[in-house]
Amino acid sequence: MELAPEKTGFAPARLERITEHFERAYIEPGKIAGCQVAVTRHGHLAYFRSFGQMDRETGKAMADDAVFRIYSMTKPITSVALMTLYERGLFQLNDPVSRFFPAWRKQRVWVSGAGPDMVTEEPVRPPTMRDMLCHTGGITYGTALADVGALGTDHPVDLAYDEVGVRRGKGETLTEFMDKLAEVPLRYQPGERWMYSFSTDVCGALVERISGRRFDRYLREEIFEPLGMADTSFVVPADRVDRFCANYHRAPDKSLVLADAPGTSRYLREPNFFSGGGGLTSTTADYLRFCEMLRRGGELDGARVLGPRTLALMHRNHLKGGRDLAQMAIASFSETANEGVGFGLGFATTLDAVTNGGICAGDYYWGGAASTIFWVDPVEDLTVVFMTQVMPSRTFDFRGQLKNLVYSSIVD
Repeated sequence: MELAPEKTGFAPARLERITEHFERAYIEPGKIAGCQVAVTRHGHLAYFRSFGQMDRETGKAMADDAVFRIYSMTKPITSVALMTLYERGLFQLNDPVSRFFPAWRKQRVWVSGAGPDMVTEEPVRPPTMRDMLCHTGGITYGTALADVGALGTDHPVDLAYDEVGVRRGKGETLTEFMDKLAEVPLRYQPGERWMYSFSTDVCGALVERISGRRFDRYLREEIFEPLGMADTSFVVPADRVDRFCANYHRAPDKSLVLADAPGTSRYLREPNFFSGGGGLTSTTADYLRFCEMLRRGGELDGARVLGPRTLALMHRNHLKGGRDLAQMAIASFSETANEGVGFGLGFATTLDAVTNGGICAGDYYWGGAASTIFWVDPVEDLTVVFMTQVMPSRTFDFRGQLKNLVYSSIVD
């Protein structure tokens, strides 16, 4: 995609404030090693810039085609994959997950207590396909988020995840993961609350079970190859390692500590567990193609992934009674603020910009644990992708700052 800011309704001089901001606020003081920002509007690239380094240890400059760990920005891709099967009539949103994984028929709901003294009850209704897409099915993340620099909880249900070995990976397959999940009580009655969770990993397992294809193969054949996302995968192959960024953790003293070196990363080896919730690596250009497909209603360059009405359904608010996350969420880590934000089938969506503290409503979005972010705004007809590698994602308010910089640059 060639730069064409004159076709986008942005003031180029105002967009350049993005450059000034990230260089002054983050690169020069060494708060992050490097980053990339891409902005499109009306299908034209308005802004693209690479900053800093992709690897502080080697001093390698940030390459325009650098490869990033996108963690939870995997989730929207997985959700789109599951909805391609919905479009083929293979399930309904209100179908129980147990239709495809019978072990889930025995699930119960936590009431009180812990361990052998835990009290549970029957679910009012079973967790559904919609619940898995919306994080409203009673599933949690256990203590697994500690792996990406976020705090878990000591709730009895979260501890029960550890007791049965629900962690994602560690040699298990998606089917084994689903069987383990069935042994743990649900944290709350399905549909009644919202909690960030393993639900999108469940969606990945559902894609695999319903399609009859291994999950990574399904993504490759149905999304990555049609959209030309050649650098997006669960594994970084040998010919891509020299473009793979280092990942950093921000220590309590505010220094950057190497968390994952490109040459020794676990991403160099194929996993047993293909995590639909957080396993992919990608480039800014690839993820921008995914976002442009979303902006265009499910199609890009002649390749249609979803129908426009399906996509519109996905970014509506599906929370009970039209509530926002502030009313529905159980306190825990997630990749979004809660006030004025709803949740659809794989995306958060801004319902009320005033309550949310932003400029515009109507955008839908998500982010990743290493501070990557994206959003699609069908009202302003724009997409934004931001890539960096610093954990945890709550370290800096990149989304809020970029929204200020981007929307204040629109002058038409």
